[in-house]
Amino acid sequence: MTTTGTGRTTQQPAPPSRPSIASAGRTRRLRTTFRREWSMYLFILPGLLFFLVFAYVPLLGNVVAFKDYSPFRGIVESPWLGVENFTRMLADPELLGAITNTIQIALLQIIFAFPAPIALALLLNSLLSDRVKRVVQSIVYLPHFISWVIVISIWQQILGGAGPVAHLFAELGVGGVNIMANPDTFKILVTSQVIWKDMGWGTIIFFAAISAIPQELYEAAAVDGAGAGRRIWHVTLPGIVPVTSLLLVLTVGNVLTVGFEQLLLQQPIVGADAAQVIDTFVYFRGIAGGDWGLSAAAGLVKGVIGTMLVLLANRVAKRLGTGGIF
Repeated sequence: MTTTGTGRTTQQPAPPSRPSIASAGRTRRLRTTFRREWSMYLFILPGLLFFLVFAYVPLLGNVVAFKDYSPFRGIVESPWLGVENFTRMLADPELLGAITNTIQIALLQIIFAFPAPIALALLLNSLLSDRVKRVVQSIVYLPHFISWVIVISIWQQILGGAGPVAHLFAELGVGGVNIMANPDTFKILVTSQVIWKDMGWGTIIFFAAISAIPQELYEAAAVDGAGAGRRIWHVTLPGIVPVTSLLLVLTVGNVLTVGFEQLLLQQPIVGADAAQVIDTFVYFRGIAGGDWGLSAAAGLVKGVIGTMLVLLANRVAKRLGTGGIF
């Protein structure tokens, strides 16, 4: 409010608030960054469109979990059921068995399969010859590129009822040995297959993290009298903690996804009681059995639990000071 020489009072415009000034500044910076880095955003666009079309848009199909869905009537014309599919899901004994198998296999893989690449990376790092490192690393990560159909066939030829292992036990007086068809050891077998197939590929990440550790730290530890074991414990392992924490958070998020193709191929051999997991349950009930609503409800619950586990694991990782995904 100001008073002029004529005695009139005029209203002065209020100064802009501090939040609006900050918002305008951010907008200008974003526009400047976009004009300067437009080519980089252009490179991001194909990947963004891929996830948008094949990951986020299909999420709208989760509405099937609340309907009596029929492919002939479509999503819109299918009648609503509310939470009836979820009620049937919780009362289904086959799904409870699938959840139990999924959790057991997931825990075995976290305990044994997750540390395996770390151990192999530490072993490769201890080798003095770079040529030997490259040769060993090339050999151990080749199984990652073999499909699960070939992997299961190889294991069946070796550990099956007609394989050399069965013949060896027969020579020792123990007949009828078929490790591939034994439901009691099937979960250990599945974990061993994952280790054999993916251990070398995971080693690439950890070996790269070890290579990024400054050599001065190893030299300082050696000057202080630390042996090879103490250098690994006090220098190498702390140096790969951020990468390990990141991969562990992602692994916990996928704890309910334990290898659909791997288990689907072996289920006829070992039986559904040992090899039925959530993903195979959804496949047989939904695609093969036509119970789309129940299978969609199981898949939706699995996705929600996986998201919650990622958030929880990320928060725990931050509390422990090892970093997180976000």
